[in-house]
Amino acid sequence: MLRHNAITGLFLFLLAATAWAGDPEQGRELHQENCIQCHAAMKDGIYGHDGTGIYTRENRRIESLAALYKQVRRCKTSLGVSWPENQIEDVVTYLNQNFYKFEE
Repeated sequence: MLRHNAITGLFLFLLAATAWAGDPEQGRELHQENCIQCHAAMKDGIYGHDGTGIYTRENRRIESLAALYKQVRRCKTSLGVSWPENQIEDVVTYLNQNFYKFEE
C-alpha cells in the first residue's frame, strides 16, 4: 500500500511539473517581439545578426536555470513589458530548450 501511494504521488508530482512548464512557441514569439531588439543591437552585432549569439557565447553569464529566470525578469523590467508569470515561464522555456539546455 505504501509503495502504491509513493508511486501515485510521484506520478502526480511529475504531472503537475509538466503542467507548469512554459510554452516554448509562445516564448519564441515573445522573444522575437521584445528581446531581440536589444540583443541584435548589442556590441555592433558581435552576437550575430539576430542577437542570439549572446546566449551561446563562451563567456556567457547565465549558468543555471535560476539565473535564467532572474535575467528574464530583469530584461522584462528593462523593456517595460508587463508579462505575467506564465509568459516569463514561456520565454525561459524557449531560451532553455534552444540555447541553454539546463536540466529542469
